[in-house]
Amino acid sequence: MLDGAEELEEMPLGKCGMLRETFLEDHHHGTYTSMLLTGRLYLHLREIDRQAQEQVDRMVADLKKRNGVDEAMKARDQMRWVQAVNSFTAQAEQVVLAEIVYK
Repeated sequence: MLDGAEELEEMPLGKCGMLRETFLEDHHHGTYTSMLLTGRLYLHLREIDRQAQEQVDRMVADLKKRNGVDEAMKARDQMRWVQAVNSFTAQAEQVVLAEIVYK
């Protein structure tokens, strides 16, 4: 039976975790190597993934609320709703990359 840390290691990294790993390896090689050798790297990358996804979710929800993109709009004009949500997601991901992943 796997414990919590082993279960986390079995889960694949998300987009932000993989981007963070590449960023650390390319721009902060000493930190990357130290974290890798001490076993802290994977947990750090999982935490970055978690934080990034939570931030994107909060920002998208806020943008939807502020712009009236709701279930009524989805029922009325699904294509416009999808375009708006995709746009909000792209905006939120740009902010998250700058504030969390590439920091």
